[in-house]
Amino acid sequence: MKILNICSRYLTIILVTLSLLILTGCQTTTQKDKSVTHITLWHGINPPPNRDVFQKLVDRFNQNHPDIEVESIYAGQLDQQLPKILTAIVGNSPPDILSFNTQITGQLVELGAIRPLDDWLNKSPLKSKIMPKLWGEMELYDRVWSVPMFAGNIGLFYRPTLFKAAGITELPKTWTELRQVAKKLTLDRNGDGYPEQYGMLMPLGKGEWTVFTWFPFLLGADGNLVKDNRPNLVNPGAIAALQFWQNLIKDGSTKFSAPERGYEEDDFIAGRVAMQLTGPWTLIMKSKVDFDVFPVPANRKQATVFGSNNMFVMKTTPERERASIKFLEYLLSDEFQTEWSIATGFLPININAAASPAYQKLLQQKPVLKVFLQQMNAAGSRPIIPGYSRLSQTLGRAIESTMLGESPEKALQKAQEQLNLIWE
Repeated sequence: MKILNICSRYLTIILVTLSLLILTGCQTTTQKDKSVTHITLWHGINPPPNRDVFQKLVDRFNQNHPDIEVESIYAGQLDQQLPKILTAIVGNSPPDILSFNTQITGQLVELGAIRPLDDWLNKSPLKSKIMPKLWGEMELYDRVWSVPMFAGNIGLFYRPTLFKAAGITELPKTWTELRQVAKKLTLDRNGDGYPEQYGMLMPLGKGEWTVFTWFPFLLGADGNLVKDNRPNLVNPGAIAALQFWQNLIKDGSTKFSAPERGYEEDDFIAGRVAMQLTGPWTLIMKSKVDFDVFPVPANRKQATVFGSNNMFVMKTTPERERASIKFLEYLLSDEFQTEWSIATGFLPININAAASPAYQKLLQQKPVLKVFLQQMNAAGSRPIIPGYSRLSQTLGRAIESTMLGESPEKALQKAQEQLNLIWE
């Protein structure tokens, strides 16, 4: 019994000592934290090597700003992130900075979750460095809600050897020429009625990737989806763009992707398709097959669509918001944009970075990037109004039903009627 009492006494002393050590450690950490503003940044950067590049640049910021510590957190792919983001906002525990596509802007504004950035940006010399066409994805209701981290747009990747084998010596510049070229590139070598090679990959599905890759054709036909901040799907441009996709399918010139996986490059790399709609982020850029890129052929005008990623400053505390803006200044800088763009293949959003000797050297090494850079002036944006996700889902179903044979005008009219019932 005595031994037990002694053991109990020693155990108590040990626990008290450990508690004091823990408390002392916590106090030290707390004192240290008072001099450093800690902020969190959620992103969905992929593939992993690009995350490594970003983390290296974040580490450099932290080293050069001892009063700020940015914690960069990979929160999953964008579709996986959205429920987390909304839960965090409702629970009053959002990240300080959110990296996301701009189509979430209207929803975040409606929730009162983000800070407008006009007051800062209007006083900053960085404002004049942002490529002008990108402002369409930054502004809503005459306020600036985000700044771009990187840019990209849709072009048509193609296999030069397959073009040469088909006797194609000129790249298509119009929709009519694209349709003709796609037919020539579709080959049924054994005559069984099933081509071994198709002219073009067609993204099957009703998800955002399908809507995204259809957008260059919508814009090229002078179409639109929104009027006075409301859905406006039934217009000549939208009908023409859907009709063109349907014509390509009826010609038998397209191979459907796996459902909702129109971004995958396997068919292109294997030579089962000769053309694919995608951007400079694609793994085709790192493949060993022959490839090149040409602009999306024109209808009424030359057009493509931005595939950008922007940074939002969430409403937290004045101190953390100031620290977040300090990081955004670094993000927009010549230094960050040049190094990030060279390492990842995304297009710089900073005019000086695009003109820098280092980036110009990269363009000489990878001339396909010149096509995307030149297309920046012809690029348009998807809407960023509140309710875009619902608009996109409804439009995606209309595109899919058109691909499966429904009249474009009828599909769009049904989609518009559905949106009218839920739109306020």
